[in-house]
This record gives sequence, structure tokens and C-alpha cells, in this order.
Amino acid sequence: MSSASAPSSKNGCSGVSPVALFVFNRADNTRRTLRALLANTLAPQTALYVFSDGGRDEVTWQQVRQVRAILHEVEAEVSRARTLYNMTIVERSTNYYLERNVIEGIHQVLEQHDTIIVLEDDIVTSPHFLQFMNDALRLYRDDKRVMHVSGFTRIEPVAAIGSNRFYFSPFMAGWGWGTWRDRWQQHFRHYASRAEALEGLTPDDLQALEYDGVFPCLKHLDRQPIPWDICWSIAIHRAHGLCLYPAKTLVRNIGLDSGTHYGKWPLSRLIQRFEYDREPYEGTIAVTYTEPHIDPAIEAAMKAALTDWGIRYTWLGRLLRAVKQKYQSTAPASSHS
Repeated sequence: MSSASAPSSKNGCSGVSPVALFVFNRADNTRRTLRALLANTLAPQTALYVFSDGGRDEVTWQQVRQVRAILHEVEAEVSRARTLYNMTIVERSTNYYLERNVIEGIHQVLEQHDTIIVLEDDIVTSPHFLQFMNDALRLYRDDKRVMHVSGFTRIEPVAAIGSNRFYFSPFMAGWGWGTWRDRWQQHFRHYASRAEALEGLTPDDLQALEYDGVFPCLKHLDRQPIPWDICWSIAIHRAHGLCLYPAKTLVRNIGLDSGTHYGKWPLSRLIQRFEYDREPYEGTIAVTYTEPHIDPAIEAAMKAALTDWGIRYTWLGRLLRAVKQKYQSTAPASSHS
């Protein structure tokens, strides 16, 4: 079913969370993301809502039309082969930009469902991603301390957590995640300014959000519009909430060199790598109830992983950084008349 307005009211199988997928103009990434999603064991029981943003100009509109052609190909496949429970496509007639598209799309899906799993067009999932997400959303439905479930992890602390194979952290990761209607509707707020976002927070709060300064995420509050994910991170912090993570990543971001919040780095592999860029774990991860808690060892590992945004430099990258820093330290300050 295609739509330019709100999602349909069709529900997936009982107890199976719907997926909201947000796409813009990256056809190849969108195709790969969809193929991986359809390969999930729970895909035939899952309702999918796709929110396709409109173009900014003729060039991006042409790219958007390519993306939408892929979406309609998959929609026909779903209708024919039942590879999903159902699929709803919401085609924006104008450019909403990522933040509005995501926030309004989440709101629309949660009008019909108690839970949601969120993907963007560059998140390739493992075959058991949906199973893990649904198990966690079901198990912690009534434990309001847990506000967010992630399929992605920056760290893989298997030895630290023993047989549980998942852990908790106040840190929020937005690559393949889920939440509940009550948490989102009660706590999420899309801030209009830095001052509004930080109102009432103490210096200790700011230090905690930025892991003692090694992860300067609050600088994103200077963007307009403010990214949805920093708003959600602040909401979780204000509510003293926790996020649940698998001990091995179940997703991979294939768009690290492009996208709305990333620049294009054609030579990036020569100078740097992302420490957390791993192939998704192909096995299952069982979720059995564990009291939500903060583990100091986990938080120390998270802080180390977040340092320098998780970027680790090659010898060439370290050399170029040193040259840049030396130039910046010796360059004369610009004068203003």
C-alpha cells in the first residue's frame, strides 16, 4: 500500500513490533537495507512503514524517484510472496529533512502501535535482529527504567557480562533501535535551541552526557534543526533511563561516508577507520530478564570507545593530524577591522 499521508492502521502479527524505515536519496543503500531486513527470521510477521522524504532540488528529486522505484519493487514482492506482513510507503511531497521525517514518522506509527523499531536507509541488519529487538521490547515493556533498545553496540563486552549477552548503559545509540509508545510520548521533545535543551541541567549532567568530555555530542545542539538523536539522548538522561544493548552488534552502518549528518570522505579509509565498524553477528542473542543497572566496567569501556568518536587513525592519518595541529598552533590569528 502506498500513501502520501499517515500510515495505515493494519497491525502486524500480535506482539511483533512494526518497523519504520526512513529513506531519502541513496538507492543502493536503501536496497541493501531492505534486502537485509527481508532476510530476518521475523520479517514475514512484521509490518513495515517506509517514510520516503522528498527532494531538495531536481538532482535529489531524480535520486528520490530511483529510491521510490526500489520501494515499489519490494512492495510488489511483499504482496506476491508475503516476505513481510504488510508494507506501507509514505511518500513526502516536499523535503521534510531528516529530523522532521523521523520525528513525524515515529509519531504516526506510535499512534497505531505500542512499540516501534527504527531504521534509516544505511542500516544493514543481521537475520536475528528483529527477534532480539522484539524479545527485549516484550520483556522490558513494563520496566520504565529501560527506555531504548539498540541493535548496535560500540563495544562487545562478552567477557564482562557473562552469559546474559546483553547489557545496559545510559548512552543512546541510534543505529537500529526501538522504544515504546509511553516512553517516547512522555519524554521526547524536539528542542528548538541549545538553551531550551540544556535548561535545568547541571555541569555534572553535561559531563555525564559527554562522558567527561571525550564525546562532545552537545555541540550538535548548535545545528538547525537540532538532530533528533541528541534530543532523545537528553530525554533519556533527564528521566534517568537506561538503554539495552546486545553484547555483539546486530547491525552495520553502511553509510559512514555519506548521509545527512556525514560528509563524503573518498580517501577516508587511507587515514582512518571506525573502531565499531564490524560485520553484524549472525547468531541469536537470547534475552532473559536482568535487573537494569549501570556497570562501571561497561561504562569505562564505553568511554574509551567513544573517545574521538570511535575513529582510529592509520599512520598516515596520525601524520596528517599532527601537521594540521602544528599549522593551527603557529598560524597567526585573523584580525577584524
